[in-house]
Amino acid sequence: MSTEARAAGTPITISFDGAAVSGRLLGNATARSLIDRLPLKLSFSGFGGQEKLAKLPAPLSLDGVPSGDDADPLTIGYYAPGQVLVLYYEHVGYYPGIVRIGTFDDLGAIRDLKGRFTATLSLGS
Repeated sequence: MSTEARAAGTPITISFDGAAVSGRLLGNATARSLIDRLPLKLSFSGFGGQEKLAKLPAPLSLDGVPSGDDADPLTIGYYAPGQVLVLYYEHVGYYPGIVRIGTFDDLGAIRDLKGRFTATLSLGS
């Protein structure tokens, strides 16, 4: 992958219920370890009226990432203590264990999903 492509991020698609949301994963070690596992089918649920989360089958790498962060809406994150992938649709303040790994493009599509849902993350174009 070229330097420009790495800087722009790796395109991904989050597919669910006949719909799809585009996103980009960053170049940090945590995002790269997720990219290495794609495609990945996960079961998501809502949490705290601010995020959708899914337990990952194995932990992601934390090499070289900060020990915590905050997350803005449209952030794809990894919450290391719970080993979960998180799609944030509301601002979340700083928490130890949050690692920003990317962004997604459609806030409403994620926010408006009710209950548990299954989504597949795959490399985009």
